[in-house]
This record gives sequence, C-alpha cells and structure tokens, in this order.
Amino acid sequence: MREPAFWYRPRSPKSHVLRPLGALYGAIAARRMARRGFDAGIPVLCVGNYHVGGAGKTPAVLALTRLLRELGETPVVLSRGYGGRLKGPVMVDRMRHTAADIGDEPLMMVRDVPVAVARDRLEGVALAKSQGATVILMDDGFQNPKLLKDASLIVIDSDRGLGNGKVFPAGPLRAPLRAQLSRTDALVLIGDGHAADDVAAEIAAREKPVLRARLRPDAASVGQLFGKPVLAFAGIGDPERFFRTLRTSGIDVARTRPFADHHMFSQAELAALAADAAREQLMLVTTEKDLARLRGTAGVPDGIVPFAVRLEFDDLATLRRVISDHLYQARERRFSKR
Repeated sequence: MREPAFWYRPRSPKSHVLRPLGALYGAIAARRMARRGFDAGIPVLCVGNYHVGGAGKTPAVLALTRLLRELGETPVVLSRGYGGRLKGPVMVDRMRHTAADIGDEPLMMVRDVPVAVARDRLEGVALAKSQGATVILMDDGFQNPKLLKDASLIVIDSDRGLGNGKVFPAGPLRAPLRAQLSRTDALVLIGDGHAADDVAAEIAAREKPVLRARLRPDAASVGQLFGKPVLAFAGIGDPERFFRTLRTSGIDVARTRPFADHHMFSQAELAALAADAAREQLMLVTTEKDLARLRGTAGVPDGIVPFAVRLEFDDLATLRRVISDHLYQARERRFSKR
C-alpha cells in the first residue's frame, strides 16, 4: 500500500470527507484494544507504532534483541508474517523460506534472531516457548488485543510524525491517539526531527520514558558505495527516509525509484531498474528488507548493494533500565499469582 499524500496535509478536503469512516473505524479499534489478552506466561515486549506504514520497527526489534541478550535473555521474535502465504505457526528458515512464504521482515530478522511466524499469535507463543524463549519480542501487533503485553514500545519517525493525526482512512492512525497513548510504556523517536514533539510531550507528561535513537549506516556499506553514483530503489513504508539516509551518509544518489511498502517486484520492473542503471552507469542500491524480498525472485539484476543500517539509542543506559524494570515487573506479577 502506498500512503495517500493527503494524510500528511493538515486541512485536506479528502480527509474531511473520510472523517466519519475514520470515527467508526477508530471506535471499533479502541474498543478492541481495551480487551484483556492471553497471558503468555513469559514476558512479552511489543514494538509497535500508532500509524499505518513504516517507522523503524524492524531496526528497533533488532536493537532490543541485542540488549536482551546482553541481559542474559533468550528472545524469540513473534511476527504475523505480513505479505507471506504461510499462516504458521512456523519458525523461519532462510534456507527454506522466501518472502512470498513468510514476509520480508521475518526473512531479514532471522539472520540475527529466531523468528516465529503465526497469524494466530497464541499459536506463535507456544512455538516460541518451545524454542526456549525467555522473552517474546512482538514485531507489530500493538493494536491487536489477543496477547497480553508486558510492555509496549512505540516507534515514531521524528521527521514524519503522525501526519494529520486522523484515524484511517481519513489519516494514518490505526486507532484514536488517546486510546493508544494510554497503553504506551515507552516512546522511541527516530531521528532529529520535531514532527512528533507534541506526542513526546504527552508521553513525558504521563511519566513514561521518551527515548531518542538514530539509524546509523554500516561502515562497509558506505565504503562500498562512496564516490559512486547510485540508483536507489525501495519498497518500504517511507522510501524517502531511505534516500535521505543515503544522502546524509555521503552517497551520491543520482536517481531514486520509490515503490509501495512490501512491494513484490516484477521481472519487468527489475529489468527496467537494471537498464536504467546500466544506461547511466549507476550502481543499484536498496534496503536490506527489499533485498530479502528479492530472494527467490527470477530476473534479479547482479550487483545490487544492500545498504545496511543499525538503530543506536542516544541513552542506552536508560533503555537498559526501562527493559530490565519491565522484565522484573512482569515476572514479579506472575510469581505473585501462584
């Protein structure tokens, strides 16, 4: 899905016309979020966002994976496997599965952490626990009430914010903002922008932590591309953020080709990208998530360079304290019920 431009315009006539539908959708979503979910028996940390589209959840999940391992935990990621045909539950295997099977994000994350894909999240919990998980990391699912979350960390791109602040389809929000704020345990602002400052102030007023983080490019990726003009393409929630990251990393971005989030590239599109790059003597570069989606696709051009990034928190000590506190509280709650 490609996000409509009017979602990021403050007074769009289209948004105004769709407000009644947004109000209905929002009321249903808020009521659904209020349900109490199933207790997994082990801590469940959810990494989500308030709105439709990309915000940086996958890099945040991988950053939390690293931190949890430092704390002596064994995390397993639980994903719905958006865009894949398999309902699961299934543990992702890079040698056996493609993005068409289990989605692009699980295929990308499984290089660093075990990933259980399941449309039914309760079945996914059982599978994750069978793999020895001490903590379940939910990739998305903040608005889904089926599973009890011990902590929900919400990710926002600080340059884009929440658009017009209206509920889908009038805007990008998945549920009314107030209903989502009340269930937020920590906010992660990615980048140096100020588009989400009002949300950050609201979370801080509720005495919940607000953390800043930045996407840092992999030095090897920069070295491979530095000084060479590139044609950058991406089918993610916010392709412009990817192109901006390339430019701020000193990469000469001569041409860009944005596609819709989770876009499945056709052979004709891949051939056109290769022809454009060859004609102008450009290197093809894309995101790691896009390259994962291209695995098993016919007609993939040779020499596509994946541009790797890593999410780094400004205050890692505070993040460590927040996560440690929630893990302790989650286990204390369960122990006291015995």
